[in-house]
Amino acid sequence: MDSILDLFLHLDEHLKTIITQYGTGTYAILFAIIFAETGLVVTPFLPGDSLLFAAGIFAHPQHGPLNIGLLMALLTVAAILGDTLNYHIGKLFGHRLFRNEKSKVFKRSHLDKTHAFFEKHGGKTIIIARFVPIVRTFAPFVAGMGSMSYGKFLLYNVVGGVLWVVICVSAGYFFANVPVVKDRFELVIFAIIGVSLIPAVVEVLNHRLASRRSAAPVTSTEKR
Repeated sequence: MDSILDLFLHLDEHLKTIITQYGTGTYAILFAIIFAETGLVVTPFLPGDSLLFAAGIFAHPQHGPLNIGLLMALLTVAAILGDTLNYHIGKLFGHRLFRNEKSKVFKRSHLDKTHAFFEKHGGKTIIIARFVPIVRTFAPFVAGMGSMSYGKFLLYNVVGGVLWVVICVSAGYFFANVPVVKDRFELVIFAIIGVSLIPAVVEVLNHRLASRRSAAPVTSTEKR
């Protein structure tokens, strides 16, 4: 747990080390991480938004050797292919993998949260989920388990993948020289996590509010 927390809070330092050690091989490593984070339901803990942001920093001429155009292109492909794999895994094995409600790997709670997103936003969930941790990994899986056609899913997948990568990488690139980004990267990570969790928090609050309204007793005035 501590190692995962350290990875997130010091992602900039770890990425700098990877660039120093592997050079252009860094592109392949980033591709693999984004592909796994979006494509495998067992790896929702991998960095997503924060990794794209950090990669954008090292695409800035003053901070690293990464090429922003190549970076965006490769990671967009990784995100799209990841969701595509996830969709087909859900289609083929989804119901069997989540049959055991006590499973620590295939948690039913994650699946239920994603179902709630689909009920609220429909197919657009595939796009919105790109910016929401955990849900991002499970949304294509649930789409595969459900009745969403692959053609419709692919459209949302491509749009969401492009928006996610371009926005997050561009943010890192353009804010690379902001003092807080250079000196207190861990605060940036907390901010990214906080912003990305807003849709999920709003969804939970709306669900609880709706549950209270439905459970509230009917007054005599309402009966009339």
